Amino acid sequence: MNTIDIIETRVRDFIADIQHPKQKKKINSNDLELQLRKLLDNHFEMDGHRLFHRAIETLQEEGQLIPIQNNQYNGRNPSLPLFYWVSIKNQEDKWDRLEMMKLGDQFDFSYYERHPEWQTIDEWIRIQNVYTFLKSSHDRETVSVEERSLELFGHENFLLDGDSFPEGKGFLTRIGKTEEQLKMVKYGEPFVFWMKQGIEIKDIQRIVIVENLSFFHTSIKLMEGNKLDYEPELIIYGEGMKIERSFSFFFQMFPAKNYLFYYVGDIDAEGYGILIRLIEKYPDSCIQPALKIYRKMLECLDQKNEQKRSQTQNIKYRDLFFQWFTQEEQVLLNQLWQENKRIAQEVLTIETWR
Repeated sequence: MNTIDIIETRVRDFIADIQHPKQKKKINSNDLELQLRKLLDNHFEMDGHRLFHRAIETLQEEGQLIPIQNNQYNGRNPSLPLFYWVSIKNQEDKWDRLEMMKLGDQFDFSYYERHPEWQTIDEWIRIQNVYTFLKSSHDRETVSVEERSLELFGHENFLLDGDSFPEGKGFLTRIGKTEEQLKMVKYGEPFVFWMKQGIEIKDIQRIVIVENLSFFHTSIKLMEGNKLDYEPELIIYGEGMKIERSFSFFFQMFPAKNYLFYYVGDIDAEGYGILIRLIEKYPDSCIQPALKIYRKMLECLDQKNEQKRSQTQNIKYRDLFFQWFTQEEQVLLNQLWQENKRIAQEVLTIETWR
């Protein structure tokens, strides 16, 4: 192999090592040549920079490297741009078609044919594990997503949303399977609740969900004194946005029937979002704002304070929330929104309620 081939082969090897199947990578041409020099003792004697320059231009012509035009150069002669994008790796189909056909009774591999970058060894192992499970799934019990995920993929959080396992996101969609087919279910997160004294579970009809802990305890006192609006038999502590994850637990614990849910939270962007998302996520349940309690909060307008900086002001949630109120009340709510103010649920105490 002549010196030209040696330099070009080394450079190609470097590029192949850092190429990614899904995103472009950025390289520094000076750093790349420095790595090359460490491998070739006679880099200067063979006029290595000139050959390196030729190899980079060859890869640029092939589309493997894309120069970043920002007027920064490597300071050498002949010069090169200082930075390049390394193009996305073009992968050949890695999976044996015969093996894919063997699993064809359970899987449609069309997604992987359209996206060969997902034809990895790890993905194939996961598919084989699922295939083995499906062949005997009729004898299996339904368990939690975490339990099944640990069994099939080696980690309980693989199928859960998050950044820890990006390859787990969308896996069921890629293989065309559902949670039901894998005999697993996402269990609701338990919540804190208080049932009115003397009431049996079968008698529960009206439920008030409150966002904050202080008003949860206040509500209990009011309910037991028969002073809480809507005369609920049950109060649930929503614990902020946690109720969006835990609400499904209600239907595992209480008998199936038509309930009336009244939600009340802070009068702010986050509170609007929690209510509207609950309504959208559970369209078969009767969920509505506890207007009587919200109106008591609006009477405490003089206790408004600054909106939390961390809150996202979603116009859609705001408008859907406002439409439950009268025009006069909407004027007050809109005033709060424009001033970036809020009314915390804690304005309602045993004393202010009286």
